[in-house]
Formats: sequence, structure tokens, C-alpha cells
Amino acid sequence: MSDKKLKILEIGSRLESGRNLLRDVTVNDNWEFIGLDINAGRNVDIVSEDPYKYPFEDNTFDVVLSSNTAEHVQDMHRWIKEVARISKGLVWIMVPNTFREHGKFDYWRIMPRGMRYLMADIGGLDVIVVGMNKHNIEDTFGIAKKI
Repeated sequence: MSDKKLKILEIGSRLESGRNLLRDVTVNDNWEFIGLDINAGRNVDIVSEDPYKYPFEDNTFDVVLSSNTAEHVQDMHRWIKEVARISKGLVWIMVPNTFREHGKFDYWRIMPRGMRYLMADIGGLDVIVVGMNKHNIEDTFGIAKKI
């Protein structure tokens, strides 16, 4: 495991049940993990009242993670620009593309071409990998070790 100090943000970190696999994977004394959500709750370190403007400077985080959150974001273009703004470049987003509608605010299912468009064309990020049901969080931290 890398000894490099990493500052990691999870967007949409609030847990209603179960455990946080993203935080569990980041067990390393040199890695700082921060959970961000628009609602207070378990696994939330910082609450942001605005889902499109987070309380961080540009390029604050080495890694920005978001799992099963983006489908609940109404204005995806504004959101991905904000994600890119606070990231130093490594962003890992997982969204369902075939899951049933869930929750009051469930807006999107994003296919790989759509995710590539959002990340690269809208967010201005360099895309390393976009896939369906085969890449996982451990792959991301394998990549993070190389940065």
C-alpha cells in the first residue's frame, strides 16, 4: 500500500444502513478520508447545503469518490464541474445504469459514453477508464498508488 499522503473525499457519504465500503478501502494512516453529504448523518464529516458548491478550495483532494449518488443529482453538468474543481484529477464515480427507480430524487441512468462525455467534455477531466459492472474501488486505489 502506498505511503503517499492522500486526501480523499467521498461525495454522498451518508449511510442509512450497512457499512461504508469506500471508507473501509481507504484504511491507511497516510490517507485522510472525508465524507460529504447534503444531509447530516452517519459517515458524514461535512454537510454542504448547496449540492453544486462545496466548501473547499480548488484542487483540494487527491481522490474524489462518489458511489450511487450522481443519479440523484438534478443538474449533472453543474455537479460534475464542481467535482472536477475540487479534485486534483482522480475522480471515481459509480452509478447504476439498470437499477430500478429509487428514492424521491432519482434522475439519471448513465451509460459509458454519457459518463465519458460528462467527465471529459463537461468536467474537463482526463478519463482513465469508464466501464460497466467490471471496475471497482480497489482498481481506483491501484491507480492512486501510481500518481
